[in-house]
Formats: sequence, structure tokens, C-alpha cells
Amino acid sequence: MKKSFFINGGAGRVLCSIPALEYYKENIDPDVVIVGEAWNELYLTSPKLRHNVWPINSKGLWEKLKDTEIVSTEPYRLNAYFNQKANLIQAFDMLINYDVPPEEVPETKSISLEINKADQIYGHNLVTQVKKQTGKKKVVVFQPLGSGAKKDGDFIFDSSGRSFEVRDVFKIVEELSKNYAVILMTNIEIPTDKQMGAIIPNGTNLLQWMGIINAADYFLGCDSMGQHYAHALGKPATVVIGATYPENISYPKNADFTIIDVGKEKRQYMPFRVTTDFAVERDSEDLMIFEDNVFKQIIKSVTDKLGVEKKTENKSIPQIPLLQQNKQSNTFLDTGKSKSKKTR
Repeated sequence: MKKSFFINGGAGRVLCSIPALEYYKENIDPDVVIVGEAWNELYLTSPKLRHNVWPINSKGLWEKLKDTEIVSTEPYRLNAYFNQKANLIQAFDMLINYDVPPEEVPETKSISLEINKADQIYGHNLVTQVKKQTGKKKVVVFQPLGSGAKKDGDFIFDSSGRSFEVRDVFKIVEELSKNYAVILMTNIEIPTDKQMGAIIPNGTNLLQWMGIINAADYFLGCDSMGQHYAHALGKPATVVIGATYPENISYPKNADFTIIDVGKEKRQYMPFRVTTDFAVERDSEDLMIFEDNVFKQIIKSVTDKLGVEKKTENKSIPQIPLLQQNKQSNTFLDTGKSKSKKTR
């Protein structure tokens, strides 16, 4: 019997399912039905899959599903995954392309993304504008917050232990902005009563962020979507990891990646989507709090790859719409460029 696959979870999981699904279509069933329970637009980046993916509420979808064996893939429940023997791409491969997950973990399949013209242009124009306005030659995209981050009043916290602390976000931006333009990849306002030396594009969607990272020079982030983009697009990156495991959620074998593991030897595995262990969650929430030596390591990892700009006379650039949050009149960079199409 033919199979159909349901894919759910965060954007990073969806992206990591693409190599396995492409292989399945090419080698097993060219008409395979894939149901995207979230972030369907990411499948548009795969020429091989974009015509096989259906949003869960699509009219007529049931007719395509009723004669198939429906498979709900869950990599977090795979033994090789929760024992740090497989990453997300490998876990999806084992669940999709094998009747029974093999004992030997297959090699990580490569992932490539096709960015549409509108999003390439959006990213190129925005990065070019940022460089011109800041007078910097290179741009760093910094994603400080993971999907577990929440804002409560003037506080931002992440009980899952994956996001940077706000104090470190300010410190990192201040140091990096001495040599590079910094674009913050976040949809959460960071509380501050002063200008922050970074730019947040206004209303940018996931596919446009792909265009921005593609046009930027470097990526810095935590366990979240941006690092998967950087890996797929061949961009150098620094990934700072706290409560999760690099072997599971990142790419330690990527020579262009610097993994800074601040939670090593302190964390316990958090069994997401298997069970909830509140004691482990409490133990994990502070794992992204780090000392000055880690801060220096982060900055050095960027400057080692990008170099340091020669000191020039400081110029006042009042036209830069820097982030001014915690005020009624927030101002964000708005390029006015075309947006990518919404998911069908």
C-alpha cells in the first residue's frame, strides 16, 4: 500500500524533513502525498516536492489519503535521536525511507534550498541598504531567541534553555556592531529604552529571512531556524547551544560551523514529545547563561571568519532606523520591497 506522510512541528523540523522526502519521491513513490501541518511554505523551496505537499485543510485532500497508509513521523521518539546518534535529517530519513529504522544510522543527506526571485531580491536589497546606511562592508544576521522564548512585560525568558539572555544580546550586538552591520532575526520586541545597534526588518516572513541570510556574510544564533538556513545555504555560522544537543539539532561536521556548547556536561536530555519532566526543565532554563570567556569566544568566532575592519573616522548616520523599542513610536527598517507569496 502506498504511504502518505504528515509532517508537523517547528520550521526547523519541517526543513530537515525535506531530504528524506525528496529521496522517497525519487526512489519509491513519485506521487507521494505529503501533508504539511505547519510551515508549508518551506516546501516551496524544494522543486522536487512542491507539487506533492498539501496543507492539512486542503479541499479534496481526503480523496488522496484514504487509500494510503498514513504515517505521522516523529523524530523525537526515535531511539537513535534521543540517544544522540542521529540528527533531525537522519531521523526523518530513518522514519520515512525504511520500513523499520535501521540499527546503523545513515549518512546525513544534503539539503539544498531554491530561493525564489522575489525573496532573493528582498534579501539582496535589504543587506545592500544596511551596508550603505551603516558604512559597514559585512553583515551578520543574529538570531538570539528560539521558539521557546516568551515575553512578559519587560522580561524575555526561555524555559527550554535555548535562547540567549537579553543582557548578552545587548553585549554581543554592541561588540559586533563595531565592525559589522547587525540584523536581528526576531519577531519579539527586546525591551530597551535606548537605541540598539542592530536593525530588525519589519514584517519579514520565513522565506524572506532565507533571502536575507543568503545575502549576508555570517550567521550567529541559537538552536532555532536560522542555523538550518545557514547550513543549507553554505553560510559560515556560529551556533551557541544550551539545553539541547549539537548532535541532534545542529551540524558539528560542517566545517563552516562553529558550535559553542555552553550546556555541555551540565544538561540532561529533555524528552520533548515523549514525556514532560518538569524537574529537568527547571534544571535546563539557565543553561544559556554564560560567563565572559564564552562571550569572547563568540565574538572571536565571528572575527576569525570575517576579519576586522580598519578603524576609520566615526560618522554620524542619523538616517539609520535603529531599533527603538519600549516606546510607542517604534521604528524599524522597511525596505518597501516585494514580499513572497503567502502559502496556498
